[in-house]
Amino acid sequence: MKNIILALHVCGVLAVGTASAAEKPNVVFFFIDDLGWADLAYQGSEFYESPNIDRLAVSGMVFTDAYACAPNCAPSRACLLSGKYTPRHGIFTVGDPKRGNHQFRRLEPPENKTVLDDEFITWAEVLDKNGYALASMGKWHLGSDPTTQGFDVNIAGKEWGSPSGGGYHSPYKYPNLEQKEKGEYLTDRLTDEAIKFIDDNKDEPFFLYLTHYAVHTPIQAKDDVTAKYLAKNPGKHQKNAKYAAMIESVDDSVGRVLAKVEELGLADNTVVVFFSDNGGHMGATSNHPLRGAKGMLYEGGIREPFIVRWPGITKAGSRCSEPVIGVDLYPTFAEITGSTKPDGYELDGLSIVPLLKNASASLHREALYWHFPCYLQGTGDPHGGPFRTTPAGAIRMGDWKLIEWFETGRLELYNLRDDLSEFRDLTESHPEQLAKLHAVMKQWRTDVSAPVPTTRNPKFDPTAKQGGGRRRKQ
Repeated sequence: MKNIILALHVCGVLAVGTASAAEKPNVVFFFIDDLGWADLAYQGSEFYESPNIDRLAVSGMVFTDAYACAPNCAPSRACLLSGKYTPRHGIFTVGDPKRGNHQFRRLEPPENKTVLDDEFITWAEVLDKNGYALASMGKWHLGSDPTTQGFDVNIAGKEWGSPSGGGYHSPYKYPNLEQKEKGEYLTDRLTDEAIKFIDDNKDEPFFLYLTHYAVHTPIQAKDDVTAKYLAKNPGKHQKNAKYAAMIESVDDSVGRVLAKVEELGLADNTVVVFFSDNGGHMGATSNHPLRGAKGMLYEGGIREPFIVRWPGITKAGSRCSEPVIGVDLYPTFAEITGSTKPDGYELDGLSIVPLLKNASASLHREALYWHFPCYLQGTGDPHGGPFRTTPAGAIRMGDWKLIEWFETGRLELYNLRDDLSEFRDLTESHPEQLAKLHAVMKQWRTDVSAPVPTTRNPKFDPTAKQGGGRRRKQ
């Protein structure tokens, strides 16, 4: 880890290259499922190994304060593809918004959609009109087929959110992905298909959306890689050998794909983006020093690793602390590729190109927002209940973050600069900040017609003994 930090520091003082970006650069977008903010060596992990991703961090720009738009998979992806926050498309969670034991739910959550409506114009559709060849490889989770929303190629993408059939090991059944050999590992096979797509489209501008199912459950890894981590001393917080092996397979994928880009002489004209859809799952990893995990609006559920390398534009080894969020990628991809955004289609994000050119720049944005009016079963509720989360919303303004819990009206205020772990609730000591953030968040909810649950659940039983609900989807 010390060597990585030193490399980042050394590279950070190098001058930006004078070469300008090509008019239509290629884009390789690695979107990893459930990868936590602390799950990579360059982010401080002392147990997981990620040498290829670490090299990408050294050669590109690392964003320290990058966020997913939601704490679980489907809504985060819907925001990413549509460029809109959750209240605008209605995908708030995965599947049933009433997950968990009914007798412990105080409120009836709003209806949840599971398919991104065709009325939403994805950035893939925008780039398609600009002559890009586009492939979605891996998890889609927004409907039956990404080729209906701008992609030319779909490999293994359907409405499901986790691996089907035999999980990560074949035999499995995915669209356009035939089993080559028994025991084949899904992460490796998706990488093979990604390399083939690059080979097939090397003479035209392409966009590869390599959206791995890893490291989502089930926690299944290659035996030989798992053995390596079983023989290794565990870290203080992270010690899951199979999960470590899954991360290594993702890292191998990044290395192989970028090696193909280099081999074909395309590296100088290829933008590389690395991101995750939500925080690490509590049952698989530790997000320390962040509080919480997947399914929560604490930092552990929404803060993500994020790297961008744009040759000739980003400074190698640079670090940007400006808060950015998933909806920012839509306008960013449009600007990078010189694509025209659709007329009359409102985007909630801002292009981060100014930051890619200058890590100390500001987007001059008022705030970032999250709206999750749903229930998720599991452990982790800070108020002692049987849920990972009850319906809640959050806002970040500068260094300040506010979480509102809709069941009780409880507010929690944190200063992330001084308290990244969200350990000290400052609601009593900073009432002016509390009132300011709460007013801005409520106005935003009005502006985007965000549904706040108020109807009481008739099945709620205040005398029931608390306990976990039936285990369902993550």
